[in-house]
Amino acid sequence: MHLTFKETKEEVYAAQRVSKHVSPHLHNALEIVCVTEGTLEMGVGQELYHMEKGDIGFVFSDIIHHYQVFSEKTSRADYILVPSSFAGVLKDKIQGYAPKYPVIRAGQIEPDVYNAIQAIIQMEENEPMIVQAYVQIVLARCIGKMELVEKSCVGSDDLIYRTVSYISGNFRRQFSLEDMARDLGVSKYVLSRVFSKTFHRNFNQYLNDARLSYACTRLVNTSDTILNICLDSGFDSQRTFNRVFKEPHQVNIGKTKDEMGKGIEVGNSKIEGQDSYRKTDLPNAVVFQQARLTEGRG
Repeated sequence: MHLTFKETKEEVYAAQRVSKHVSPHLHNALEIVCVTEGTLEMGVGQELYHMEKGDIGFVFSDIIHHYQVFSEKTSRADYILVPSSFAGVLKDKIQGYAPKYPVIRAGQIEPDVYNAIQAIIQMEENEPMIVQAYVQIVLARCIGKMELVEKSCVGSDDLIYRTVSYISGNFRRQFSLEDMARDLGVSKYVLSRVFSKTFHRNFNQYLNDARLSYACTRLVNTSDTILNICLDSGFDSQRTFNRVFKEPHQVNIGKTKDEMGKGIEVGNSKIEGQDSYRKTDLPNAVVFQQARLTEGRG
């Protein structure tokens, strides 16, 4: 399920999916993860937290995080991303603080928390008020079980955080590795090692991933032309966009738009048709790499 609430331009992502490695990233959403099968490692800041079936993890807005799966067995989890405004009276805590230990163990969690999460996952209609109510049930039950600290205590000054934040805020414009290194006050060689050792991608690959994530969101959720989408996403030409798009998705971007009614595989998801594709689950990178959930814009 991927719901877009047109009235407020706020988005909700909610799905149960197979867990896999997701590189360090950040977004301004509240993220809730409940393990339903196997195990999951959730990295927040510079720490790694082990999660087992029934455990729930919370990532507050603008906190760098990542996921790893070490087990050879299948691991699944419910993933929910909502605007921090959905926290209601707890919004200021979501935006200004972060859990010192962001995982709550299954034995500490009341049944109605799981019921609320499942209700969100199974919801098919865009009913933001109901989703918000369920989110607040989860937070009301869980937030008191976590010690909250200033966000600066969970790695917000770390170079990895600043790297992800810089890309998130600037990927739609043209800049080089040298430009970015100068703005961050580090050498380009240090920055290059961050990309290769932390993200296992070079600078250009990581930057294009961010642009592609944004472009895929536009592709699925708007009727804009491919040319407008690729240029607005930061690509210097449609040819570059076509090449970058085709590498992970193994499908031509023109085919994706022109044959939408036939159903096209894009990453791990399938775009089913012109009338339903706005609700389809987006590829993982689309949601997690650049989830910029806007708030309060009419």
